[in-house]
Amino acid sequence: MASKPKVTRRRREPEGTGPWHNARLLNGIANGLFALAALIAVSLAWQAAIRSDAFPLREIVVTGDLANLDPEDLDEAFAAAIPGNFFGADLADVRQRLAAVPWVRNVEIRREWPDRLEAKIEEHVALARWGDKDLVNTHGEVFSAPSEERLPYLAGPPGTSHEVASRYAGFRERLAPVGLELTHVTLSGRYAWQLKMDTPTSRGLTVELGREQSKDPIDARLARFVDAWPRTLARLDRRLDYVDLRYPNGFALRAPDLVDRIERPAPARRAST
Repeated sequence: MASKPKVTRRRREPEGTGPWHNARLLNGIANGLFALAALIAVSLAWQAAIRSDAFPLREIVVTGDLANLDPEDLDEAFAAAIPGNFFGADLADVRQRLAAVPWVRNVEIRREWPDRLEAKIEEHVALARWGDKDLVNTHGEVFSAPSEERLPYLAGPPGTSHEVASRYAGFRERLAPVGLELTHVTLSGRYAWQLKMDTPTSRGLTVELGREQSKDPIDARLARFVDAWPRTLARLDRRLDYVDLRYPNGFALRAPDLVDRIERPAPARRAST
């Protein structure tokens, strides 16, 4: 007896249900292709624009309150970063090169259609010299730039420029009413403060403030010195070298002129005949 043939049943997909009959999928693919084509077209147009001679860069305008910048340094920075086309100028590169110019603290740069770049530059405002080589600005930031200006001297351990600059401003304000001109502020590695100042009779008077203490703060020591100055040291009318304020109830003084008068004997008087 012949065996019956094996019957394989296949599921028949309904008409119009395959992937190529999915209208939403096909529309998504089409939109993606259109977007890709548009992106390629924009990229090609941009590449053509930055190479075209039709958009020359005709003007560069520098604004800001500029007192110390060297114009040649600015010209070199622009020349190295700008290829000569309005669209081809790399603003990030221009900003980086300008920020490296001495005295530049901050730069904002933008394009102005159709042929102009504007660079707004903020200069450092020097507050004092920092150590032997650098300067420190009014924000307490250390920077390097040439300067012939006579400036106070500040110094301290790395990372203390903000604190030293802030203290300098407070010390100067405290000393000004009694006519003392602050010229040096130094914070040692042990965080002890030392000042130098010019007085009506002395240049470079060293004032030792010492370290900050909760029971006897630095400001309190300096306030006692300022309060005592008109009634004591100002009346000496002698050159003063050194004052040590690290005492809770007073201070120590070194005045070479007074020492000379005490140690040097008065000339002998010749008897009259």
